[in-house]
Amino acid sequence: MQEVVPINTTNGTPQNARMVKALGAEDSSVRLQAALAVGSNADPSSVETLVERCAVEPDFFVRDMLSWALTRLSPEITLPRIRQELDSERTQARSQALHTLSKIGDRSTWAWITRNMLRDVDDEVARTAWRVAVVLVPEDEEKDLVDELVLQLGRGDRSVQLSLSRAFVDLGDVVKPALEKAAENPDPDVAAHARATELLRQNPETGFDAAIEEAKRMVTLGPERAAAVASAAEAAAAGTETTETTESAEAAKATEASEATDC
Repeated sequence: MQEVVPINTTNGTPQNARMVKALGAEDSSVRLQAALAVGSNADPSSVETLVERCAVEPDFFVRDMLSWALTRLSPEITLPRIRQELDSERTQARSQALHTLSKIGDRSTWAWITRNMLRDVDDEVARTAWRVAVVLVPEDEEKDLVDELVLQLGRGDRSVQLSLSRAFVDLGDVVKPALEKAAENPDPDVAAHARATELLRQNPETGFDAAIEEAKRMVTLGPERAAAVASAAEAAAAGTETTETTESAEAAKATEASEATDC
């Protein structure tokens, strides 16, 4: 394995040059060890190199170690430099800067989280902004944050929607009225995502995929018919299915099939 020397960085010194070289090595394990060494040493002169490397590092684990190394430095040193990255044209620079803010957890930086970040067209930046916003938001501004996040319901693929649902769950009971209202949205994707998020909030043990499927069924059939189908399935599984339950389930399934054909 390529050796990574202990790092005692001072700008312009051979040690600093070796640090930069190690953080840019082809082997990701070398870069990971270099980031660990920088963080263990916690030299303020490394802040610029660490922040710059965050913007281009391709490996997730190395990026996370770079952020950890930044948290080892004084916030008075790191935060002003990280704030500059929030306005970067490079999406990874913005995303990793937000991620590092979530690790530092300094609530004075809440004002840096703008609506544009929460609505960023890049999914990774937006997801990271949602996560850090939940960490930093003051209690008296939680409702405003919820109102902003509701606008993102139905966005993106499974991973994006799961990230937003987790943000809502972490915010707690304050999200319930907004989710209930969004569950009646005429857009079926928005309604299903809102219902699935509320199901997760009520029972965190529910898997996201199961919650989405249940929510879609409720949007398609309506709560009463969806409940009838669910009851029929439970009764059938238990071997106690009644004629009445069967008829209700069959009627609901027939309606579901008819509505699917009409779409």
